[in-house]
Parts: sequence; C-alpha cells; structure tokens
Amino acid sequence: MIKIVVSEQKLYHHRKTGVVCVYPISTASKGIGNQENSFQTPLGRHRIYAKIGEGLPSYTYFESRKPKGVFKQEMCEKKGDWILSRILWLEGLEVGVNKRGHVDTKNRYIYIHGTNEESKIGLPVSHGCIRMQNDDVIDLFARVQCGEQVIIKA
Repeated sequence: MIKIVVSEQKLYHHRKTGVVCVYPISTASKGIGNQENSFQTPLGRHRIYAKIGEGLPSYTYFESRKPKGVFKQEMCEKKGDWILSRILWLEGLEVGVNKRGHVDTKNRYIYIHGTNEESKIGLPVSHGCIRMQNDDVIDLFARVQCGEQVIIKA
C-alpha cells in the first residue's frame, strides 16, 4: 500500500512487514481537492490503474502517456510541467469522492510521476499530480503492482 501525506509532502510505501520506503514528493500548488479542472491533488482511497514506462531510460518524457524521447534541460521553455521517467496512473475507489462524475481521479489523469523540477520536490508545486524525483519514481515503480492501494491524506 502507498500512503501519501500532503501535509508532510511524503509518500510512504508499506508492505505487511511495515514501511519499506519513504520518498519526498510534491503535490498541487492549489492544495487538495477532488473536483475536475481544480488543479488540486485528490484525497481518498485510490489504486494504481496502470504502470507506464517500464524499461525506458530515466528522464524519458511522455505526452498523452506515450514516450516521446529523453528530456533535455533546454526543452523547459516549451512547457512547464513535464511528466518524466515513469507514470503510475491513479484511479479513485470512492464513488462521489474520487470516482465518477466531476471528481474522477482517473479521468483527471492524476499520476505519480517524475519531474524536470527535482529541486522543488518537498514543496507543493504540481498541477494536481504527485511529483517525485526521477530515481525515486523508477525505484517505486519497480516495487508496486497494478491494483495496489494508494491512500492520499491531507
């Protein structure tokens, strides 16, 4: 199970034996909320819907969940919120909270992913997703399975 604690800007990966890994993260600059188009990080019970990017080089960038190449720093001028290295696509499990209607985490394309702004990890600066350092998201990706539960708490 993955537990994300927004107030701590930390992701905890638990196994039955206890905490396996703790990673610093970045959640949304606009805070927490489940409404579509809010650019907020959704709360509640989720699961990993899909794992995208297995075996690709670190810093691979994605557009619409498709790998497009390897990110270079000079590309920053093109856009600001790059999705790099790996994608763990989240799906809400609570109808009316983060599933269906205008609060659907999966339809909002909320991911756990790598970023080009690794120096900002630990600060709430994302557009709603959970950002991680690239080495950390690659490590986490290798440890988790599709269907694994993800809890996002304030």
